[in-house]
Amino acid sequence: MEIKNICCIGAGYVGGPTMAVIADKCPNIEINVVDINEQRIKDWNNIDLKKLPIFEPGLDKIIERCRGKNLHFSTDVKLNISIADLIFISVNTPTKTKGRGAGQASDLKWVDASARIISQYAQGETIVVEKSTLPVKTAETIKSILQTSNHKDEKPESLSKKFYVLSNPEFLAEGSAIDDLINPDRVLIGGDEPKAIQALSNIYRNWIDESKIITTNLWSSELSKLIANAFLAQRISSINS
Repeated sequence: MEIKNICCIGAGYVGGPTMAVIADKCPNIEINVVDINEQRIKDWNNIDLKKLPIFEPGLDKIIERCRGKNLHFSTDVKLNISIADLIFISVNTPTKTKGRGAGQASDLKWVDASARIISQYAQGETIVVEKSTLPVKTAETIKSILQTSNHKDEKPESLSKKFYVLSNPEFLAEGSAIDDLINPDRVLIGGDEPKAIQALSNIYRNWIDESKIITTNLWSSELSKLIANAFLAQRISSINS
C-alpha cells in the first residue's frame, strides 16, 4: 500500500508535533491535521509562530518549513477523512469522571466518536492508527466499530470500504518531543495485517533506521505503552522517595 495522504484526528500535544515531523521528513506525503476545536486550529495556523498552541524546541522551525506546503491544519474533519489513505487517531483520553470506573478508567468517548466518523466518511482501503494512550484491546473496539458500521450501510460505496487497524504508541517527553520524534529509541507498530504494517513502517524508514522499527501484534503494542508509563511512574516515585 502506498500512502499519499495522511489525516490526523486531534491537533494536540501528540498529533501536532508528530505530523509536523512526518511532513518534514516525507515531503511527498500530504498531511492534514484536523480538530473540532476552532481556536486550536487558528493557533496552529497563526502567522506568529510564537503563538503556536504547543511549545517544543524546534517545532516552530518545522512548522515554518512545512505549513501550507504538505502540512495543513483544518476543522474540516469529514473531507480530510474521505481523502486519506492513513488516519491517525490522536485524541484525548481523560480519566472518567462518572459511571463505572470513575476516577480510574480512561474515557474513550472521543476514540469511539473518531472511529464512527471514520467508518462513515473513509473511502476504499484505509489504515487506521491509534496514537493515543489507550487501555489494552481498544484497537479491537475500534475495529469492531468500523466493521459494524460498515455492514449497517449497504450502499455500494460502503461495500468497497476496507479498514486495517494498527497501534503505534508515542514515547514523547515534554521539552524534548521533537528530538524524540526525529531520533527515537524505538518505533513500535502493532497490527494483524502485514501490508498495513509495512506501509506505516515505510513512512518511518524515511528517517529512522530499520533496526529501531519494532513490529508486533495489536494488544502487545498497546500493553508495551502502558508498561512504559508504569515504569516511568515507578522511576519518578523511587527518585522522589
